[in-house]
Amino acid sequence: MRKTLTAAVLLVFAVGGGTACATKKYVNTQVTGVNSKVDTLSKSVEDTQQRTRQNEDKIAGVDQKVGVAQQAANQAQNAANNAGTKADAANAAAAAAAAKAEEVDRASKRLTYTVTIDDSQGNFKLNSAKLPDEARAKLDELIAKVKADPQGAYFEIEGYTDSTGDPAVNQKLGLARAEAVREYLYKQHQIPLHRMNVISYGEDNPVAKNNTKEGRAQNRRVVIKVLI
Repeated sequence: MRKTLTAAVLLVFAVGGGTACATKKYVNTQVTGVNSKVDTLSKSVEDTQQRTRQNEDKIAGVDQKVGVAQQAANQAQNAANNAGTKADAANAAAAAAAAKAEEVDRASKRLTYTVTIDDSQGNFKLNSAKLPDEARAKLDELIAKVKADPQGAYFEIEGYTDSTGDPAVNQKLGLARAEAVREYLYKQHQIPLHRMNVISYGEDNPVAKNNTKEGRAQNRRVVIKVLI
């Protein structure tokens, strides 16, 4: 680049020599000035290029550190995900084991008490799931017997209806009656909910004929089975 600029200056002065009659000393002076400026520009360009290379090296170093940090973050996230998956699996296994233990414990129990609450004794009126005072008193007697036994008890609570009305409605009514008993045992006697199972048989499994008033009254019932 320096030679090109020098040649250009010489050419200018050579052309102008015919008109201005420049002296050799003047030309040399101008060439020297141009060379000095060329040297300054060259040095400036070199310095700029050097700083650019240094900045590029720094940027490359930062990019490398960012890459390492991102890789470490990804590894940490994968480890956390694996830990969460293992924890979920452990919780599921523990829940299954607890359920199995509960089932085994329950299967080992034997039927100890059976109490029947029906409308023949003034309980569970037609189309009603309300628990009357007579039924509450019978449940209180049952719990007094159960609490006298030191071992835990399970309660099977079965709800029934007579054959009056729609079978689907009777199915829901039988369940409502069984749940009324469970709610009373839970609130009044603090029997754990997981130790009580409710089921509705609706109008199935009648204990008396449904073609008489007395028979229908007996079929409107809840049977509580206690296993210890």
